[in-house]
Amino acid sequence: MQKSVSCKSTWAAQPISSGSSSTSTSPTPQATTVEAAVSGNAVIVFGRSGCFMCHVARRLLLGHGVNPTVFEVGEKDEASVIEELTRIAAVDGTGVGLSVQFPVFFFGGKMFGGLEKVMGAHISGDLVPILREAGALWL
Repeated sequence: MQKSVSCKSTWAAQPISSGSSSTSTSPTPQATTVEAAVSGNAVIVFGRSGCFMCHVARRLLLGHGVNPTVFEVGEKDEASVIEELTRIAAVDGTGVGLSVQFPVFFFGGKMFGGLEKVMGAHISGDLVPILREAGALWL
């Protein structure tokens, strides 16, 4: 069985530079890493540490042949991660006016929604085309 990526160790160990920025305030390493993780993975799941719903979602996606990146967020980092994910979702236009709740799914760098939306897409048969469009499936 594969391990989930712990956001605490990942964000602390791998701050990613954002290159040149036109603003005078630079983003925190955690915010930069969250943004890089969302934009750098076809499918990424953010959830609370130890959340069984993340396990359910991961198993569903693995059943479709997708190996999602799973970030488990600790209680200490939860508020700041939710704030950053809300900002990312508002920038890409997919989450305007919505509050981010765990688990949350990003497909192709855009917020898709929570587990209910993923399960609904699976049941209606829309999940596979969405995963293809996101670049997670090639067949």
